[in-house]
Order: sequence, then structure tokens, then C-alpha cells
Amino acid sequence: MIIVLKPDVDASKQEQLTGWLEEMGVRVHVAVGDYQTVLGLIGNTDNIDADLIESLDIVDSVKRVSESFKTCNRKFHPDDTIVQVGDVKIGGGHFAMIAGPCSVETQEQITGIAKEIKQTGANMLRGGAFKPRTSPYDFQGLKAKGIELLKIARKETGLPIVTEIMSVVDLPLFEDVDVLQVGARNMQNFDLLKELGMLKKPILLKRGLANTLKELLMSAEYIMSNGNEQVILCERGIRTYSDYTRNTLDLAAVPMLKELTHLPVIVDPSHATGISRLVPPMAMAAAAAGADGLIIEVHNDPLHALCDGAQSLTPEEFAKLVPKVLNVREAAWS
Repeated sequence: MIIVLKPDVDASKQEQLTGWLEEMGVRVHVAVGDYQTVLGLIGNTDNIDADLIESLDIVDSVKRVSESFKTCNRKFHPDDTIVQVGDVKIGGGHFAMIAGPCSVETQEQITGIAKEIKQTGANMLRGGAFKPRTSPYDFQGLKAKGIELLKIARKETGLPIVTEIMSVVDLPLFEDVDVLQVGARNMQNFDLLKELGMLKKPILLKRGLANTLKELLMSAEYIMSNGNEQVILCERGIRTYSDYTRNTLDLAAVPMLKELTHLPVIVDPSHATGISRLVPPMAMAAAAAGADGLIIEVHNDPLHALCDGAQSLTPEEFAKLVPKVLNVREAAWS
């Protein structure tokens, strides 16, 4: 249930209404917008009399919400959520460029790439320390050492770091990581999502290979219902009948998600296509579709990368892409 209050409501009356609703056994999520305040009721609202609430002098309207996702629902929170990572903002008109290698390999590699992408427009550094691989014989990442190398790169460049967490048991290693990424394979690892909901850190949540948008939003709900509202959604391609690309980039998901939720939505054209030459056109298309940012794999030597070299841009290719993306975004949304 959503309760829309009238403008300039007396604070004491709002607190009185909120207290009464909480006594009825629901949790009240308060969203203060530029023009209105919305109270989102989370829990069983069957015993709450909507007509009685609507008759109150401070209430403008009452609406029942049929969707099972509540806290991430735009009806609960009409204004865009802006997730802040250090000095970087994502959402609400702010665009993020996240770049870096699929996997952290050496200190020279990750620091060198970080310096180059920062000079050409990236404002966050991605790099995998823990790597979920289809084959048990593939490189699994440097794990704790990889996180330490990312911290060194952050210290030398100032770029916030984004890296993937795979298990609850590894949480202590991520205490000094700026953005924790939940990969496609872990999108429905509900125990992990609950634990991340108890943190006060931004979470980058990737859509699963065969998951619907509703399932993605329900995964976000697991995080947010536990108290952490700093969630960034990521469309990274889904599995279809196509046999020419690694996945199929569902760009229609971007404007659809922007209708359904207030959370920022970014796009990963690298994993979506699996082919480096397809990354630039898909990155520009994502910007045109209204994405709040991009996460792009960049490697200094893709031919010898330990992971996903085929989909990685070189720093030079990334440098050429950034102004094109920004020009498309300005033309489409200015």
C-alpha cells in the first residue's frame, strides 16, 4: 500500500500517522520527493482500512500495490535514487563509466590499466579477484591477493573499486571495497543477498543469465528489505537462441526497469556480447536507451588475458569510445 501525503504536511501529524501504521504491524518506508511525500507500507496490509486513511486531512491518496517488489518499486519512491560512491554519483542524471580487466592478474597490470582509464574518462575501476568460472580448470582469480592489488590501484589513482563477491564467508575480505558486485550466477543466492542487505555499502546486482526483470527486482528487494538501499541494477545479457554472441543484450530492459524502479540501471556490453568489436556499438546503444552507466572490460593485452580477453577493449579503444558514448547520451537525453 502507498499513502501519498499532501504538500507541506505538519511533521507531528505525519509522525502520528506513521506510528499508528507501525502499531498495525507494517514497516513504513518514507520517501520525500521534490513535490510530495510517499509512505510505503511493507508487510501485511489486509487489516488496514484504506478508506479511513484516505479520509485523513493530511492524506492526498491511497493506492494498493499489486507488485511483489515493494522497496525498489518506483510507486514507493517516485524520484530516482542516486547511489554515491566516494565522489561518483550514479542515477538521477549522473552517468558512471566503470572499466577495468575481467580479472586482476598482477600489480603492474591492474595499476597500469587504472591509470590509463582514469585519464580517458573512467570514474570507477572494476577487476575480478574471485572468479566464478564454468570450468573448474579455468583461472579462478587471485582472491584475497587480488583485492589487495585493487586497493593499491585505488591508492595510486583515486578510483573507487568494484569487485565481485561469491560467498558470505568472504565478507570480511570486502570491508574496504567500495562497491560489492553480485554476479549473474549469484543473483538468486538469497543468503548472500540478505547479508549484503545488512551492509552500508553500494551493491552492483547483475541480472542472471535466464532471469526475468521481476526476478531481478525481487533479488534487489532481498537486499533492500534488510536495510541497504544502495543498489545498482545491471543488465548484462541473457541466454537466448542466438549462437553468434555470448549472450543477448536486452536493451529494452533499461527503459522498462526505469519505469518499474527508482534504482540506477547500468549496462555491461562486454559480457552481453563476448566480442570486443561489438562492445562500442552496444555501449552507445545503452546510453541512448537511458542507462545510468556502463561497466566495460579493458585489458592492456587482451590476447594474453587470463580471463575473457576476447571481449576486452584495449585502453586505446576505450579512450576512443568514451566521448562517443557521452555524445550519444547528450544527444538523446539533454
